This record gives sequence, structure tokens and C-alpha cells, in this order.
Amino acid sequence: MTTILGISGSLRKASLNSALLRAAAELMPDGATLDADGIAGIPLYDGDVEAAEGIPPAVAALKAKLRAADGLLLVTPEYNNSIPGPFKNAIDWMSRPPGEIKEHFGDKPVAVIGASGGYFGTTLAQAAWLPVLRTLGTRPWFGAKLMLPRAQTLLNAEEELADQATRERLAAFLAGFVAFAKG
Repeated sequence: MTTILGISGSLRKASLNSALLRAAAELMPDGATLDADGIAGIPLYDGDVEAAEGIPPAVAALKAKLRAADGLLLVTPEYNNSIPGPFKNAIDWMSRPPGEIKEHFGDKPVAVIGASGGYFGTTLAQAAWLPVLRTLGTRPWFGAKLMLPRAQTLLNAEEELADQATRERLAAFLAGFVAFAKG
């Protein structure tokens, strides 16, 4: 069984990206599962806090899931044409201490998708993740793109991805990424 850790980079209760992540969990191909998680409870990174208290429990839990996963799916919002601060902060915490970066991120297959309420999707946020992923030593998958502009129009009243064409695109994306992660 291939396990992918999916992380939504939004803190909003009615997050478009969390809805996209929930849909991804439903649409995983046979033989694969998606462990969907978020970044709630992760404090702002502070080296003094790290030195005094160590890694916060919410970060330690995500790191353990990442270490056990065969791949990582980042589901990113786009704020001001870039990576949301809280999401980048969570990944920064997960890269601590530096001696564990390779253990958690090294050669880990990673894909990035995202949803936005605007007209351009998450094109710039997805591109902004590339230097971070390179620095962490991951193996990004470039086999397909998935960015959903005006994503609120694709959800139903229960905040579920209801647009069938988008569900099919997401399922195809996930099948490609899982095949890549299996390697």
C-alpha cells in the first residue's frame, strides 16, 4: 500500500484547499491511501523555543507521518502571489533540527496542488514552493499540474468538490503522482 501524506496549508475552517484535500482522499487510486492533515496548532518558528522546549507536539506528529509516507502532497493556497506564511512556517518547523532534513524530506516524492477563489489559481504559490523543495532535497513531480481558480464555484453546499470534470482531473493527477511515488 502506498501512503501519501497530504497537508492543507490553510487555517480557515471553510478552506478551499482543505476541501480539495478531502476530495483527494476520496479519489486516491487503488492500492494507495492519503493521510490528510493540516497545519493547525503549529506555532510560529522560534529558535529560542526550539532550544528550550524542543519540537512542538503538532510538528513532531507531522514529521512522524512524513517519515512513514511514500510521498508528500502539498495543497497550497496563494496569498499575495506566493506561499502562505503559516504553511511555509509549518514546513520550516518540520525541517528542524537540520540534521533530520534528509531523514524526513530527502528524495521524498512531492506534488503541489492548490485552490483559489481568484481567477489565476495558485500558479505563483506552486512555483514559489520549488526553491523550498529543492533546498529540502525532495523529488518534485512535474508530470501534471492542478490549480483550481474560482474553486468556490466547484464546491457544493457541504463544501465538497462536486464538479465532475474537476474530480476526474484530480483523480488522474493523483494516479500519476502515486505511480511516481512508487517509483
